[in-house]
Amino acid sequence: MFTLYRRDACLLCALAEALLGEAGVIYAVVDIESGAALEARYGTRIPVLARADGAELGWPFDAEALRVFVARTA
Repeated sequence: MFTLYRRDACLLCALAEALLGEAGVIYAVVDIESGAALEARYGTRIPVLARADGAELGWPFDAEALRVFVARTA
């Protein structure tokens, strides 16, 4: 399971979501504006893709970095 931390009206977040879609990655979305702790943790680092094991892949990432990150869950 993957989680994409993002916020609305974020161009980089939209680019990350397009890349995730192209790669066929299934993920949940968390809007960091939904809580002060999330805002404090992720602030300007978004978008950030997190794995269930707690590892995070921060932007910028490309298709190859995404593939490697996703493959480490297998």
